[in-house]
Amino acid sequence: MTKHKFVYEALKRASSFLLDHGREEGAARILLQHELGLSYSGLIAAMRDEISEQQVENFWSNVELHAKGVPVQHLTGTEEFYGRTFHVNADVLIPRPETEELVEEALKLIERHLVKKQPMIADIGTGSGVIAITMKCELPQAQVTATDISQPALRVATQNAEALGVEIDFRLGDLTQPIEHEKWDVILSNPPYIAYAEASGLSDSVRDFEPDDALFAENEGLALYEKMAIQFPKLLHNPGIIGFEIGYQQSEAVQKMVKDAFPSAFVYCKKDINKNDRMVFAIIE
Repeated sequence: MTKHKFVYEALKRASSFLLDHGREEGAARILLQHELGLSYSGLIAAMRDEISEQQVENFWSNVELHAKGVPVQHLTGTEEFYGRTFHVNADVLIPRPETEELVEEALKLIERHLVKKQPMIADIGTGSGVIAITMKCELPQAQVTATDISQPALRVATQNAEALGVEIDFRLGDLTQPIEHEKWDVILSNPPYIAYAEASGLSDSVRDFEPDDALFAENEGLALYEKMAIQFPKLLHNPGIIGFEIGYQQSEAVQKMVKDAFPSAFVYCKKDINKNDRMVFAIIE
């Protein structure tokens, strides 16, 4: 390992190393910020500061791990979502920016279509809890419940809720089973939706390090949408709102499932910032 006396030297070398290994050079900055405990602006200000051998050793260890595919978020233990910091690990899917768009649209629909002061919101397959927790943070008056089949995932979600100071009713179980005896105003879900046949096309950072049960589903990735579409009619109030995150090729199939379950609903697809089909919403009135 090359010795570095200054922060900028360590960053430059690590950025080049990651590029040579097919990774994004920006990951070096994030890992260095993590090691030094600095914000982005703090790192810029510290570029000509000296860096200790121990800090370089720790930093370089993480750089080498990332070069081998370990996600940056697993090395730092955090990811940003909707302006907040969430704890993540190998037990949960790393939050994606597209899911922020699901939350944003859901909040708009609630404001337009629900008159209740305390809407009942359910998040199915919560993982790290980003959807449920963000909805509660943005709508403090809402009653938010979140389910997951993974106990380790629920531990992460609970940790995040406590860190952000919100109360979420977390329930262990498969899909809607833990919430089947209540009625809901809003049901949101970002379920596993990647077909098993597509696994080889994923980056190694995703395929080898994120949990399979948070990524993949049977029937070309559509299996869990099918199950939920059948379950939702007995769970939703009228008016009610459904929001799914989907794979970019699944819009037509998922819209049909929801329309079959709610023939009078207004069902539509919303594209993400990259112009890919990414969300299906239904407004039941």
